[in-house]
Amino acid sequence: MTRTQPIETVDWHTGGEPFRIVVDSPDAVTAEGPTVAERRVVATRSEDVQWVRALLCGEPRGHADMYGGFLVPPDDAGAHLGVLFWHNGGFSTACGHGTIALGAWAVASGRVPSPADGLTDVVIDVPSGRVTASVRTGNGQVQDVTFTNVPAYVHGRGIGVPTSRGKVTVDIAFGGAMYAVLPAASVGLRVRPQDVTELTAVGREIRDALNTAHAAEHPLDLRLSGVYGTILTEETGPAELRADGSRLVRQRNITVFADGQVDRSPCGSGTSARIAVLDDAGQLRPGDELRHESVVGSVFHARITERTAVHGIPAVVTAVTGTAHAVGTCRFTVDPRDTLLPGFVLR
Repeated sequence: MTRTQPIETVDWHTGGEPFRIVVDSPDAVTAEGPTVAERRVVATRSEDVQWVRALLCGEPRGHADMYGGFLVPPDDAGAHLGVLFWHNGGFSTACGHGTIALGAWAVASGRVPSPADGLTDVVIDVPSGRVTASVRTGNGQVQDVTFTNVPAYVHGRGIGVPTSRGKVTVDIAFGGAMYAVLPAASVGLRVRPQDVTELTAVGREIRDALNTAHAAEHPLDLRLSGVYGTILTEETGPAELRADGSRLVRQRNITVFADGQVDRSPCGSGTSARIAVLDDAGQLRPGDELRHESVVGSVFHARITERTAVHGIPAVVTAVTGTAHAVGTCRFTVDPRDTLLPGFVLR
């Protein structure tokens, strides 16, 4: 199929990671009735929706690491909006950096009214559940956004995975999506730009091996099963004991997700999963702060807000604070004579 009408987007970035917002989304995912989780299933099966995703994500209009979302109706009146997150391989179940960008955009655009100085909760339905972007404004401008996620929990610890760099041991945790977590040093690498190509390769290996073994089956919703990304971590300094008795934990990570995409931000849903692992290991407690840095140096500040359980599994609710900035607006056109439609991905 070929669409010929122009497609308009509003582009933002969160910590360097792009988020391309499509307000006028394809009809197949905006019809009345389905939940956002159900709309994601529709999107994966719709030729039209997949074509638009490929057009906006792939070259020459995007690139292999482009990320975005289709705005859709929320599940009910309790949320301001719904969103389907997309990437180079399809549609994800969660996206923290996208939630932060959406909250900032909703307030900055006036879609959700806000005071010149204060805090505004933007409630968003995503495929993994209902999340909140608390937008802090000052002098009429967005200052930062705190993303409160669905509960995060550890799915498995100490799982052996064969790789081209030898056998490694990973933990699997859920933060809206399933992630494999391991130290970058265990594969002989650092979380730094010059190691990105090798980090990407081993991240893909680990994800594929775990999914082949069906190592990440969600206990409640099979649509949330499967390892979405691999988080490779390193510490950036010793934990600091603060005057109030809490600790500041400093770490850096790179998250490799989808078909070898690299998150330029510290990864919002991945940060939630990381906190679940640290909590389970006794390395992060309520009141402590995780200073989570990305491979490009951007930072999220994250914490545990409460303990809970998911289907009897101990879990934590996390809050992740970051900043998002507008990049521009785009009006993409389609020439039906173009032999490269809807686009391509070079990795």
